[in-house]
Amino acid sequence: MASGKRTNSDRDKLLQIGQAAEKAGISRQSLQYYLMLSLVEPSGKSPGGRRLFSQQAVERIKLIKKLNKSGYPLRAIRELFVEGKL
Repeated sequence: MASGKRTNSDRDKLLQIGQAAEKAGISRQSLQYYLMLSLVEPSGKSPGGRRLFSQQAVERIKLIKKLNKSGYPLRAIRELFVEGKL
């Protein structure tokens, strides 16, 4: 999007935390933990202040899960993101 603003149709595509967690194959609590560790950021907020997640955020959550299952500690995954290697 050139303007950087989200339209209502963009907001409709965003998922609430429980939906995003389910789509990524993790628990809601795991997603909340990823948020606390700054591994993933919400893509937006609903008018009521609920965190919303795009498909891109869901794909990042899936990547975090895959890396963690293959033996990478969450701290190392976070460093890879910070360093721009992922």
